[in-house]
Amino acid sequence: MLFSSIPFLFYFLPCVLLLYFVTPKKLKNLTLLISSLVFYAWGEPRLVLLMLITVSVGYVFGILTEFVPKVKKLWLILAVCIELGFLVYFKYVDFFIYNFNAVTGLSIPLLQVALPIGISFYTFQILSYNVDVYRGDVPAQRNPINLAAYIALFPQLIAGPIVRYSHIEKELQHRTHSFEKCAEGVRRFVLGLSKKILIANVLGELCDTFKASDDKSVAFYWIYAIAFCLHVYFDFSGYSDMAIGLGKIFGFTFMENFNYPFISKSATEFWRRWHISLGSWFRDYVYIPMGGSRVGKFRMFFNIFVVWMLTGFWHGAAWNFIIWGLYFAVLLIIEKMFILKYLNKSKVLSHIYLLFFVIISFVIFNAASMGEAFSYIGSMFGFGDIPLSSAETLYYLRSYIVVFAVAIIGATPVPKILANKAKFTKYVEPLVLLVLLAVCTAYLVDGSFNPFLYFRF
Repeated sequence: MLFSSIPFLFYFLPCVLLLYFVTPKKLKNLTLLISSLVFYAWGEPRLVLLMLITVSVGYVFGILTEFVPKVKKLWLILAVCIELGFLVYFKYVDFFIYNFNAVTGLSIPLLQVALPIGISFYTFQILSYNVDVYRGDVPAQRNPINLAAYIALFPQLIAGPIVRYSHIEKELQHRTHSFEKCAEGVRRFVLGLSKKILIANVLGELCDTFKASDDKSVAFYWIYAIAFCLHVYFDFSGYSDMAIGLGKIFGFTFMENFNYPFISKSATEFWRRWHISLGSWFRDYVYIPMGGSRVGKFRMFFNIFVVWMLTGFWHGAAWNFIIWGLYFAVLLIIEKMFILKYLNKSKVLSHIYLLFFVIISFVIFNAASMGEAFSYIGSMFGFGDIPLSSAETLYYLRSYIVVFAVAIIGATPVPKILANKAKFTKYVEPLVLLVLLAVCTAYLVDGSFNPFLYFRF
């Protein structure tokens, strides 16, 4: 089920809210758990059991870690192996078989395993729980319903942010609800929905139009590359806004996942602002345990390469994702070694530098293969005997120029600053939100299927 769908907005969510707020306090987590399982089963009925098994593994080994501490490292290793084993099997097994066949010349048949929606997100959440219990950062959760509710919580189940147990442990037991918190959550949800429907979906249509076009030009390739960058941002940050907003309505405080990444002046800063929950997860559970930057220079470089290879691989079982991750690893190392001090001297040049390399990176990210990625990047620089522009390019540029302008301005803090200065009254803001919701609903009624990009991860 999609947040940006009529069934969710006007059937599922109202029913869940009604049930949740009439349920006694002691049963609210059970209500959330059942609602979340229904939400997940709507699209993945056969794979709900897999998620419940993963939760059970995390629960059992968390209890064992706390009550049989003499062999707690063994419990952690077993938990990590089983949980990652599920992820590797369902997400990466065909990738490994395909590449093994390519290297050896064998013809082992692919298993064609269906990828469970959101498995990368909920696996990382249960992994962080087991590691935190092992470290003694949090006590093991004795109530299986509470732990299952944390993992299956439908606002963030499908595409994050990656919520850590340690961040909401207290709220699972005791959380407050208020009109102000609900109003803030509704505001955040509607704004996220608007980002998804009114900006991300429209830019996604342009990207699809480009790929279907037989009249490509250098300018059209650049329009596509910029459009896809903005599409990914508004699609994923829109989902994160909706998840954070829903969390507030139910009394939870989820971490921010985006902080205007396109205003960054370096790749280092960009990754402190983009997909913050994933970046901090790899930092705390992979990079720092490997020694982080407290080791020798070459070991630090190795650590960076490992983390960014895993970051790329987390996004998908294909070489373009791995190359995308290593691309940023190289960029980050070059910044640390040579150019970061120079980037800080010129805001304009550093900003142009960052945008250029980020745009190129997302061409790699969205390519069907590395061959296509190289072809697209080459065409962006005039290789391939294509014209600089064309009538079709100019037509689509004129058609989408307003959306581009809105997206570019919306990717900066400018709208938030203007909204704060305007000081909307308590009557104006609800009216604006109602208008946005009505427009989004009209688009949904008239539109087609609009899945979130990060569902496939």
